Amino acid sequence: MFRGRTAQQPPRSDWQTWLILGGRGSGKTRMGAEWVNGVALHLPPFASEGSCNIALVGETLADVREVMIDGPSGIMSVSRAERPRYEMTRRRLLWHNGATASMFSSEDPDSLRGPQFDAAWCDEIAKWKHVQETWDMLQFGLRLGPNPRQVVTTTPRPLPLLKNMLADPAIRVRRMRMQENAANLAPGFVKHVNGLYGGTRLGRQELDGELIEESPDALWSRLTMENVFSSDVPELKRIVVAIDPPASATKKSDACGIVAAGLDENGMAWVLADESFAPAKPHEWARRAIALFHRLEADLIIAEVNQGGDMVAAVIAAEDDSVPVRSVRANRGKALRAEPIAALYEQGRVRHAARFPLLEDEMCDFAHNGLSNGRSPDRVDALVWALSDLGILMAEIDFSVAMISTVVGPGRAARIKLQVN
Repeated sequence: MFRGRTAQQPPRSDWQTWLILGGRGSGKTRMGAEWVNGVALHLPPFASEGSCNIALVGETLADVREVMIDGPSGIMSVSRAERPRYEMTRRRLLWHNGATASMFSSEDPDSLRGPQFDAAWCDEIAKWKHVQETWDMLQFGLRLGPNPRQVVTTTPRPLPLLKNMLADPAIRVRRMRMQENAANLAPGFVKHVNGLYGGTRLGRQELDGELIEESPDALWSRLTMENVFSSDVPELKRIVVAIDPPASATKKSDACGIVAAGLDENGMAWVLADESFAPAKPHEWARRAIALFHRLEADLIIAEVNQGGDMVAAVIAAEDDSVPVRSVRANRGKALRAEPIAALYEQGRVRHAARFPLLEDEMCDFAHNGLSNGRSPDRVDALVWALSDLGILMAEIDFSVAMISTVVGPGRAARIKLQVN
């Protein structure tokens, strides 16, 4: 670890639990192995007094052996001056100074009843079989020495245990992305997985080590969002930019939602941009929205005026009075306005022209009681205003064609619909 990255170095402040969230190939396993070898041999900066009884906990005993011990980044591979001896019958590693590292599996939480430790390495805790039970049994046994410590290395998943750990201010958290360790990976692998998964929910979780949450009551699902991306955007006959301005411009104020969307000739809606940001002063969000309007050659800016009233349109006019603005006012709750838009996604009538991670995160967290963090869903609001404008247009066309078809027949009505579009 003398040449390890900064992210792979132990925290300098006092700590008891060190949680390392990393993507595939980010170097988290190497970090865990180096730490175990360092504390066993009393090597700084890993341990000043050293540890004698270490627990190695993985999903299965085979994972402990094949990944944590014998793997390319395992304990045996990182051992330089001395390789510990593996005692198969006792399922443990033994160093010359008497330090031991015993193997445990999440398949058998009760195996951690009785043993005592002064250090532990937990690998890939997000895929443990009995995650809470195994973790609890380990905590009861981590009671030897003046300062027992544990390192947790994992690619994250939205498990209650991991979320509780992230909410605990006493736990030191480190995040590592695969790209940070790209120099030590096969170039073909990096290019391949980035091309397949870059920007996707799976890529953000498995490559960037992000904890991707999804509310079970959310109006949108991660599965739905994975299927809406398409970079093949056709010619659009209508484009709008929607703004959901914040009530204030302080550092703690809500973001200004700015989302652009368009409608193609087949009635498919396309989300084209998410330019939301915070904190947002009036002249700043007006300029950003106007710049997006001109860049996309949009037809209209839609601005919610519940918070700012006539001020919203006036701020935009002050920056560029040639931009057409339509003010909209919310008379129903956010969830009620969002429900028809969520239905359009379920019907496959909306596509995203690019990956919009922050917007998608908000969509998949937005339920009838709002966002889980209690903040305003500004990106979702702007999205709903933009697609509602296009949705109204689609509904009007469909209704008109339905009425015409009763008079002239469905074949001619379809031709009329094309002309209207």
